[in-house]
Amino acid sequence: MLLDKQKGVRGSQYGSHDFQKKLLAHGLLASMSGKGNCFDNAAVETFFKSLKAEWLWRQNWPTRRQATTAIFQYINGFYNPRRRHSYLGGISPLAFEARVA
Repeated sequence: MLLDKQKGVRGSQYGSHDFQKKLLAHGLLASMSGKGNCFDNAAVETFFKSLKAEWLWRQNWPTRRQATTAIFQYINGFYNPRRRHSYLGGISPLAFEARVA
């Protein structure tokens, strides 16, 4: 359980003492939403849903390096330059950035 002094107690595997201790050991700070706020990380959750459904669940990689390379290729070779995003009016993130620049 993670005690948020302003909002009370929140629980999850990411708020556990052991997990928080590992984060601190690696110089990382957890970023969690406030109690009842499920929308602050919606964009990231949508990205990971797309990554899993469109790429990861379709293949297996024998090594971590191969998986890392595949994820890099998905992001830089498809997701950003070619994948159409409804939130951006049906264009890719790179096309959107070029349009607003």
